[in-house]
Formats: sequence, C-alpha cells, structure tokens
Amino acid sequence: MTIKVGDKLPAGTLFEYIEVEGEGCSLGPNAFDVTKSTAGKTIAIFGLPGAFTPTCSAQHAPGYIAKAAEFKAAGVDEIWCVSVNDAFVMGAWARELKSEGKVRFLADGSADFAKATGLTLDLSAKGLGLRSGRYSLLAKDGVVTILNDEQGGGYGVSDADTLLKQIQA
Repeated sequence: MTIKVGDKLPAGTLFEYIEVEGEGCSLGPNAFDVTKSTAGKTIAIFGLPGAFTPTCSAQHAPGYIAKAAEFKAAGVDEIWCVSVNDAFVMGAWARELKSEGKVRFLADGSADFAKATGLTLDLSAKGLGLRSGRYSLLAKDGVVTILNDEQGGGYGVSDADTLLKQIQA
C-alpha cells in the first residue's frame, strides 16, 4: 500500500554520513529516527533510485540544492534526499554535490523506508534490486501534506520546481 496525503510517515531509521563530529553526532554513519526527526518540523523529502545515477545527479539533487534557500523561505525546515544506498555512498554523493547545510542525504540501505511508504521501484531485472521510487513530498510534523509519486520512470513531479510551487501555492 502506498502512503498518501494525510498519512503519517512510517516509523523507521535512516542513516546519514556526518562529516564533522557534533553534538550527539559522531563522525561517520549516524542513525536517525524518522518519527523523532520530523516531529514539529516541516520537511521536504525527495526520493531517488540511487546515488550517482545520471538524471538524479544531473537534475534532481542539484535542483533541490540550488533552491534550498527558497524552500526555507517557504517555511521548510529541512530538505532530505532519500535513496537506497549506504550512508558512505550518500555521504560521498553529498560531498560531490556540495550540499552541506542545504540538503541532508539520507541512506535507506535495506529499502525499509521505501517499502514502508510503498514508494518503490523494482530494478531487479537490471541487477539493482528494489530501490526507492522517484517522488517528492512535504511532511508537517510527520504527516504527509503533499505527495508527488512518479510511476513508470517519469522525471517531472519529483523535481524541486514542482514541489516548491506546490508549497508556495
């Protein structure tokens, strides 16, 4: 079953590679509880099948990074990129795209979050297994208020411009 507007985000854990040790965060992969991390916040989340994939690296992730200030001006506390990769890969991708302070790159290594939301893409025939689908959503206090799910390999509704316009409307 796919998550829909009005649903709470599923409970679970995502992982982020932390470059600089800070309060409560050690250097390296750190676990973050989805429910606790979204409580009292407005979070824009976009899901992508994989790090370093051509369209995701050239268009989707850079679009959110470029528009991070506009998202924050529209009341978004954080922007998350979620993909079925490990925290080391997501950290490397974040470094390459210079996303620090703009977009958090969160790993869903076993696809548990993707499966729980129903926002999956089965790329087993291509040797890639179950991945995150391409989507964007806005969650307020952990409740989905906007959801754009791209079925069939689309590239339009998960981009930063689409979600930002919906938030500003």
